[in-house]
Amino acid sequence: MAHHDAPSFRVSSESFQDGQTLPPAQRGASTGAGAKDESPQLSWSGAPAGTRGYAVTVFDPDAPGHGGFWHWAVLDLPADTTSLPAGTGSRQGGHLPPGAFQLKNDGGSTGYMGAAPPRGHGPHRYVVTVQALDVAHSGLDTGARPAKLEAKLAPHTLARASLTGIYERH
Repeated sequence: MAHHDAPSFRVSSESFQDGQTLPPAQRGASTGAGAKDESPQLSWSGAPAGTRGYAVTVFDPDAPGHGGFWHWAVLDLPADTTSLPAGTGSRQGGHLPPGAFQLKNDGGSTGYMGAAPPRGHGPHRYVVTVQALDVAHSGLDTGARPAKLEAKLAPHTLARASLTGIYERH
């Protein structure tokens, strides 16, 4: 099934509302007071029958350079996972369910990298996407680059749910 045709299900976050400004906790530690590179809390429901696993990503399509910037990628989340607590994306990944793992973000570190757009670059969108997959294992390993995810996961994506946080540095 083509990625853009995948049906949707529901995802929400206690950390921020869809379309609203990302709070300091979800911003990059370099951006000021309260910023702590904490991955957002996420809950989802309504994934289709046949879902065998999930992938969660955070992507900034407005980042300068080619192809945007991947802030977080979690793979091989078990099918019975319906939420992730805030801070799951720590470098240690200690809050991840067994079997799940994180890729390196485009900043070169494992785990969630908070929003830190260039000053004066305008508002950036941080798109959190949960993909329901028809496989329990993505076939990728921790050395994979997030940019390769879409092509690898697209044939296995049953549905997708997303919400977007906004952040601008003046």
